[in-house]
Amino acid sequence: MKPVTPNEKLAAVVGAAPLPRTELTKKLWAYIKKNGLQDKKVKTQINADDKLKAVFGGKAAVSMFEMTKLVSKNLK
Repeated sequence: MKPVTPNEKLAAVVGAAPLPRTELTKKLWAYIKKNGLQDKKVKTQINADDKLKAVFGGKAAVSMFEMTKLVSKNLK
């Protein structure tokens, strides 16, 4: 896959190096799991910390499906 480059907001979560979208997704999920950001009751909901809130356009919580769309807006 063609590497994508995260912008400054997304780089704070997954790093600034260009990487394939599959790796970007893996790193994003690793960050979410490490910080316990997946909602305990509604598993498809991601609760944003300060770094992810910047990526999510200020939203405190988004669905997994909405997350994909919002992450795409943070790629160069």
